[in-house]
Amino acid sequence: MLDIKWSSNWIGLFTAIIFAPLLPVNAQEKALVNTSKSPYAKQVSVDMDAVKWTDGFWGHWADVSKDTMAMNMLHIYENDTLSHGFLNFEIAAGYKEGRHRGAPFHDGDFYKTLEALVSVYASTKDQRYYDELERIITVIADAQRADGYIHTSTIIKQRNNPENAVEFEDRMNFETYNMGHLMTAASLHYRITGQTDFLDIAIKATDFLVAYHENATAEQAQNAICPSHYMGVIEMYRTTRNKEYLDLAGKMIDIRGMITDGTDHNQDRIPFRQQREAVGHAVRANYLYAGVADLYAETGEDSLMMALESIWKDVVTKKLYITGATGALYDGVSPNGTTYKQSIIQQVHQAYGQAFQLPNISAYNETCANIGNVLWNHRMLLVTGDSRFADILELSLINSVLSGTDLGGTNFNYTNPLRVDKDLPFTFRWNKVREPYISKSNCCPPNVVRTVAETHNYAYALSDNGLVVNLYGSNELKTSLPNGSSLALKQETDYPWDGKIKLSIEKTGQDPFAIDLRIPAWASQANITVNGEKTDRNPTAGSYFSLFRNWKKGDVIELNLPMKARLMEANPLVEETRNQVAVVRGPIVYCIESPDLQDVRIFDVELPAAIQFTPVKKMVKGSSLTFLEGQALLQEKPDWAGKLYQEVDQKNTLNPINIRLIPYFAWGNRGESEMAVWMPLKK
Repeated sequence: MLDIKWSSNWIGLFTAIIFAPLLPVNAQEKALVNTSKSPYAKQVSVDMDAVKWTDGFWGHWADVSKDTMAMNMLHIYENDTLSHGFLNFEIAAGYKEGRHRGAPFHDGDFYKTLEALVSVYASTKDQRYYDELERIITVIADAQRADGYIHTSTIIKQRNNPENAVEFEDRMNFETYNMGHLMTAASLHYRITGQTDFLDIAIKATDFLVAYHENATAEQAQNAICPSHYMGVIEMYRTTRNKEYLDLAGKMIDIRGMITDGTDHNQDRIPFRQQREAVGHAVRANYLYAGVADLYAETGEDSLMMALESIWKDVVTKKLYITGATGALYDGVSPNGTTYKQSIIQQVHQAYGQAFQLPNISAYNETCANIGNVLWNHRMLLVTGDSRFADILELSLINSVLSGTDLGGTNFNYTNPLRVDKDLPFTFRWNKVREPYISKSNCCPPNVVRTVAETHNYAYALSDNGLVVNLYGSNELKTSLPNGSSLALKQETDYPWDGKIKLSIEKTGQDPFAIDLRIPAWASQANITVNGEKTDRNPTAGSYFSLFRNWKKGDVIELNLPMKARLMEANPLVEETRNQVAVVRGPIVYCIESPDLQDVRIFDVELPAAIQFTPVKKMVKGSSLTFLEGQALLQEKPDWAGKLYQEVDQKNTLNPINIRLIPYFAWGNRGESEMAVWMPLKK
């Protein structure tokens, strides 16, 4: 078997050396997710360097990303006393002596950081980022084994004692997870720089997996922990057009069905094509679903989409937090761990729970799972062209991904609860105060950093008809349409704080094409004008509004999305939110936080059903936020010390109180605090 691996990989390496420099990096092939040649994709993302956030909401985050986040995370991983992340590669490469330190998935987290550097370089062309990447890529190349295998934990052990470690010996070593993030980062690096040094490493690693899976077994499938490599292998196929990589992706899905002792926790209890509900570890689940969506884009296999659609509906209608977060449980029992057969009860953690099981205080909602939800919905959007996936992408991105970092981009959350109460007589496993480095598991911080660096990639896509606008924010777009004509467009808006959006055509060709505007599902009564004239049709919420015409330079589209604050209630089957409401304005979920109330417990505040909110701009840590102010009711609660139950006080009165709500993603930026998304409703 070893000879087969070596021969196959040397052939792959020889092919890469001969052909990699000739690989094209054409327009529409430099996208974050490159569906330009995917036969079953209805949208093609514009190139990574085609969009630049200019100002406003996303402009602020772009500045934080390029000025702070990316380099800060790189410095953390190069801090030998803190993370050991880069030092592990130096030791594996033979530059330094020592042993591996840190989590087995440290390599993947480091690759995420490099992906962030690539993304910032794509939009800024700042030479610092390019130089850092070239310096680091050399070390990674020297750390890789000749046969393509790369995992610093194993390689360091083999270097120190050649008989001490074997690849894939422990399924919890996250080897394929790490390789998946390597593949993604390397593909993007090649698309943006045209350099093949990083891509050559990824080709060798992918060829290693091809050889390793030549004789597919269920045991191999069990190594698919947090399967980022499904997305990575497909992206390598899209980059190199090596058919072996597409075959490998299909095989890796197939062999999951060979496992006889699988678990819901790892989504391998039953074959994927038979799955209809989201179960188990939410990061593993969402990465799996995203990778399968990538595979569908290339193969069009109906059974894959049937499973994805059913699972997506299960999540959105039964298991999705109002913030777009996923993975409700810290620890629990699989919904399929039936009480009828106690012997097969299965443990889960960081997991999807039962339908409508959405606790607030103990909500897990790992930041990586929320990012996985963005990755999954983005791919579903590309393959279907359906705006409902863009709605969830935006909801998750703004609320449950940005909540994973502070406004300065240097402190991070692992979990994202919807309520924080200081009186609880116990502490949770994860801190409710953001940290600069999460020593127990720092997977989420670099994931947030790369995601924020890549937000501009979600703004636009191309279709057979023309341009699709998926995400709103002030930006400049320069791209080519499918017919080859150039298009330059400027978008001006204070969205998501304000619903007025202006798009100006600055350059275009002579042929007519469509501009499809996403009308979010919450945006009823939206209206559109072109050059000051109202359109003859009314937009429909939850769909695209298509404007097809001969566009010319100077044309102006104005979209107005009414931004009324809405009181939202949950399905009555969600036990934890009965008789409570959440406040949502546009795509932003709000919460009440203790710094905005003096000498009052936030949990004593009730919202009248007819409450009216006024948007108010305020600065917090250099970030402009829109707060909501209104008059609520304060209920003087009795003393609960030492009591579990007591009789209702019939004489208790409600007094008016002025309250201020902060966007949920920004909670915890003014010191340690209490917080709640769901508040009691007074009808």
